Amino acid sequence: MRKANHLRNFASILILLVGLGVVAIPIWYMVSTAFKPQTMVFEMPPQLWPNPATINNFIKAVTTDHFLLYFWNSVKVSITATLLTLTVSSMLAFAFARLTFPWKEQLFYVLLLGMMVPPVMLIIPQFIVSQKLGLYNNLTGLILVYATMNISMQTFLLRGVFENVPRELEEAAMIDGASPFVIFVQIILPLSGPGLAVVVINSFLYSWEEFTWANVNIADSANRTLPIGIALFQSEHLTEWGQVFSASLIALVPVIILFLVFQRYFVEGISTTGIKG
Repeated sequence: MRKANHLRNFASILILLVGLGVVAIPIWYMVSTAFKPQTMVFEMPPQLWPNPATINNFIKAVTTDHFLLYFWNSVKVSITATLLTLTVSSMLAFAFARLTFPWKEQLFYVLLLGMMVPPVMLIIPQFIVSQKLGLYNNLTGLILVYATMNISMQTFLLRGVFENVPRELEEAAMIDGASPFVIFVQIILPLSGPGLAVVVINSFLYSWEEFTWANVNIADSANRTLPIGIALFQSEHLTEWGQVFSASLIALVPVIILFLVFQRYFVEGISTTGIKG
């Protein structure tokens, strides 16, 4: 019996190490290439770490082709789209989870249709609507599309989170004369921190890394976002891979900060409330 347990533990550790290698090797290659001169990128055999290492790729990436402008555009678009998604999806989720009104379930299923349509299929109608509403070639067109593409999924997620909040708290607040809006703001939202954190992370990541719609809707270089800026480092005849990977590492910084900020909410949600099915 003890031998069987040792074998299972060994197999589990081996599988974890293989999974770690699958994830870590591409990341390590990206990091090491970011510090390599262009002449060392394709050398054989490849070095685990460049010798000598250089930060010229980071300097060139930041100072080339308005990179900082693209970075700032992505920050504005991602934060605004995330706040819009969080506001609308949380209010919709509260209505579907805690309020009673005609055709409630049917309307919820209609809302879920937005999760079933691949985003690529909506590019042409989105482009036509964007032109008709004057949203073409500006950041507002990106923000509205990113928010609408996220609302269905995040409403579905938050509805389940809000339904787990004890009804007794809501009933006690209603006895004290609290309105539905007060219940939503002062009871439901404070008790749903982990779910709201997931919505923030999902929405921000989608808006931060989205490329297809940004490439279609933005024509002016002043309105480009970071994914387009990184793609510009690749050309038909020569690709500066060191600059591509160094720019990609810089683009990871806000994502890492976001995870560090909201990590404690996930831990708190698991340790105190629990995720119940």
